[in-house]
Amino acid sequence: MPNRPPAWLEDAVFYQIYPQSFYDSNADGIGDLPGILQKLDYLESLGVNALWINPCFVSPFRDAGYDVSDYYRIAPRYGTNADARRLFAGAGKRGIRVCLDLVPGHTSLEHPWFKMSARPERNAYSDRYVWVDGSSGIHEPELNLIRGFAERPVGYAANYYYSQPSLNYGFAEPDPQKPWQMPVNHPGPRATAMEMLRVMRFWMGMGASGFRVDMAGSLVKRDPGQKATLRLWSRLSAALKRDYPGAVLISEWSDPARALKAGFDADFLIHFGPHARAYNSLFRDGSRSFFHPKGLGSPRPFLSTYLRLLKAAGKRGYISVPSGNHDFSRISEGRNGEDLKVCFAFLLTLPGLPFIYYGDEIGMAYQGDLPSKEGGYERTGCRTPMQWGGGRNKGFSKAPASRLYLPLDRRKGAPDAASQDGVPGSLLETVRRLIRLRHAHPALQANGSFKLVSAAGGNKPLVYKREKGGEKILVALQPAAQKTRWKVKPGDRLVPLFTYRVESTASGALKLDGASFGIFSVGR
Repeated sequence: MPNRPPAWLEDAVFYQIYPQSFYDSNADGIGDLPGILQKLDYLESLGVNALWINPCFVSPFRDAGYDVSDYYRIAPRYGTNADARRLFAGAGKRGIRVCLDLVPGHTSLEHPWFKMSARPERNAYSDRYVWVDGSSGIHEPELNLIRGFAERPVGYAANYYYSQPSLNYGFAEPDPQKPWQMPVNHPGPRATAMEMLRVMRFWMGMGASGFRVDMAGSLVKRDPGQKATLRLWSRLSAALKRDYPGAVLISEWSDPARALKAGFDADFLIHFGPHARAYNSLFRDGSRSFFHPKGLGSPRPFLSTYLRLLKAAGKRGYISVPSGNHDFSRISEGRNGEDLKVCFAFLLTLPGLPFIYYGDEIGMAYQGDLPSKEGGYERTGCRTPMQWGGGRNKGFSKAPASRLYLPLDRRKGAPDAASQDGVPGSLLETVRRLIRLRHAHPALQANGSFKLVSAAGGNKPLVYKREKGGEKILVALQPAAQKTRWKVKPGDRLVPLFTYRVESTASGALKLDGASFGIFSVGR
């Protein structure tokens, strides 16, 4: 039976929270779950109705929490399991659902499972990780093999950093000459999969609404076409949704055509994977990005991929084109507030699930000159504290500045939420208005159809129509700094819903200023 996403996703607008950088409630310099709870009024006023919270489980934080040492307990620096339950309940009262970040592919070296698995004698956890047993001459080019760490001979496979040993979900095509390559149906890999299902059920029972799944396509090793991984997730998804029909699973697969077949409800189109060029051509290709004032880029590299993936997705699930996330530079880099308004007009009028990375709604900057923090390296600059206001530590924390998780942006003119709140035309108010518009019009929501009208690029606007239930909406975007015109189709009557630097002319054309957009209801 084909996967059908939960109905609540049709009108979902997600907001991604990096918890250590969002709001510090106890003056220790690190954001926490009670801090998120205290900022629910802000999130409700923004209009978002779903959250994705980056990993908040017990961890040594060698990779900012993507190295879990206890899947069943909130890290003390963020609070307690009771705090998580209060957050789920408090958000729910405001119509906001909370999704956690699940890291199923690896754990920390400090996880009790790994410590048991690393012991030389056989035990219940010996086969829970990928170990390459045998002589020191074994060469495994497909694996990031770490030697000399544990008492077991040779070493373990790591998914990313050395401190993230790969959990064992088996090998799709195990080499019979290498008995440590276990098939997917071996008891060890099966136990790993069942434990991850228990983790998901535990947090759903606490009040979570679902999960964003880290590196979702990486579980089964030696898996040509990722077919075994697809089957694994199909089983896990079906089992979870039998118990929790409204649960949502969102993958970091970066290949929606595959991820949605695996039972995921949505997948990201982002900066890596087989379709990286499509996303980067929009915002992160320097002056040749389509959303750049120089007007050198074209929407075609994105649209050629997006339209194909949209057709492949069908009714199985959704594609998300996010404003950014914790792994790459912020969307504000190289753009001013006017440019960002056009970017958000695009992101919030596409089909699928919009995701706003915390702080992007006020134009927070990427701080590329920061030293690495918790394995962030070049990613550290997009993980800095949320800038709430103009007071001490910009409202993020009452701790001394020296104790903050990361430094704040101290540059003159650095944006903050308070200075934009209630100010007509500010970036924050523009984003709020766009979200309200999406909520008010089913044609702009996840399931509305998408029809390309014009995509010439350069000094020409990008124009498309959204439609659902007889409602038709036209969106025209001009990211370039040059002024332009676009001729309205004869017979179409455009009623403005939200325009920014766009005018209708007596001759039936739209006159678009540089960095402008118009959203119109279409009638006859």
